[in-house]
Amino acid sequence: MATDSKNGPITSFVPAEHQEAVSGALQESLVDLIDLSLVAKQVHWSVVGPRFQSVHLALDELVADARGFTDEVAERATAVGVSPDGRAKTVAADSALDEASSEFASDDKVIRVITEALAATIVRLRANIAKVGGDPVTEDLLISVSARLEQLHWMWEAKSV
Repeated sequence: MATDSKNGPITSFVPAEHQEAVSGALQESLVDLIDLSLVAKQVHWSVVGPRFQSVHLALDELVADARGFTDEVAERATAVGVSPDGRAKTVAADSALDEASSEFASDDKVIRVITEALAATIVRLRANIAKVGGDPVTEDLLISVSARLEQLHWMWEAKSV
């Protein structure tokens, strides 16, 4: 059992030599997933166009998935002894995603925005998967999140063809 006094009261089973990489990977993934849910919700409110209904409903699905993954990643961080930081200022400063506009946007533009947001999230998730090989539990979690987001990326990208 590895413990690290800077992690606070929770005992970590992650080997000491992997704690920093696991902690960083979980934090980066957390902020991207929070931001993904926020970007998707923002464009959910502002989408207009002939495919409004189908895009609007697909955004609900994406938001639900992103919020669920956010909780899983945050709880994993806590389980390994790291207090996750999902505060608005942290997400705004550290997210890999582009900021979503607050203006009304055509369904075609929303599809592009979401496809790009998913891609940015997936790229950093895959990089984080590579960083956490010393902790197969965290690696498995990030792989499962990436698998679902890659499926959603395909579905969103298919809307633009």
